[in-house]
Amino acid sequence: MDRRQLLTAGLGLTASSLFAKTAKLDRSRLATVTDESGKTPAENFEFAKKFGLRYLEVRQVPGAKIHYAEMPEAQLKEAAKEFADHGVKVSFFNSGQCKFAFPGTDYAKQRPETPEQKAKRVARDQHSFDTRMETLQKNIRASQILGCDKIRIFAFLRTADPAQTMQRVYDALGPMVKVAEKEGVKLLLENEVACNVGRCDELAAAMKAIPSKAFGINWDPLNGHHLKEEVFPHGYALLPKKKIWNVQVKGKSILKEFKEDYLDWSAIYSALEKDGYTGQIGLECHIFGEQLIQRSHQCMEEMIRIAEKRNA
Repeated sequence: MDRRQLLTAGLGLTASSLFAKTAKLDRSRLATVTDESGKTPAENFEFAKKFGLRYLEVRQVPGAKIHYAEMPEAQLKEAAKEFADHGVKVSFFNSGQCKFAFPGTDYAKQRPETPEQKAKRVARDQHSFDTRMETLQKNIRASQILGCDKIRIFAFLRTADPAQTMQRVYDALGPMVKVAEKEGVKLLLENEVACNVGRCDELAAAMKAIPSKAFGINWDPLNGHHLKEEVFPHGYALLPKKKIWNVQVKGKSILKEFKEDYLDWSAIYSALEKDGYTGQIGLECHIFGEQLIQRSHQCMEEMIRIAEKRNA
């Protein structure tokens, strides 16, 4: 029996329970999506400094209509240096990978369209599908340059009966996961209300269908809530806890003024902590309009308040 085993045995603890007690969820584990928390990269670094954040999530470059994956390598390296110079790491790479209709399917919430509009959409989606591996390589290249190994993906736009589509979805995602394994990165499937995987049970099924060390979960509780799921505690109980690698908070789920969308994040924090969650919790404010950045500040204050109240 080694020293750690002796210690845990003497205290009546398991190694997992000892680990869980050390995985405190405090402000050092919080992050925010940069294109919703500042109009420029500089504003994001000020945001991080104001709230004592060690991590930021990326998507589009703040103030520029370009995703980090589309940036030339030289500019990506400059951005990576800027993050490093400000003492901030990129915790999560929010790609839009596979957020389009799977070829041959119609998604459930389509807007009315003319035959010409449909033909263009179908062709666009087919092109996105055919080039998905090239897109994946762009996302991997950009995330690696930024020092991040967690990349978001989706399960294609939600059909009227996702269960009938899922095997084709798994067959399309499987080769992408194989590439991630070889590249040393992880693909995190998000439960997105507009996509075939939107609820916790659907996330759990996807993890079983593609059992890879490079395939995990980006859990966004409010998305499941919008699909009429009881996301916590019922939905959360269905998730394979070791596969939860990133968690995102929507602004309306953490501010009490939005009664229909408010979730008990204090209880969610505690459950994640108890189950040994070691990743970050990122704010994706999504309270759109002129007050988006102001709302991001308000939401981060609340995220920190909840964390500090629990750890007081």
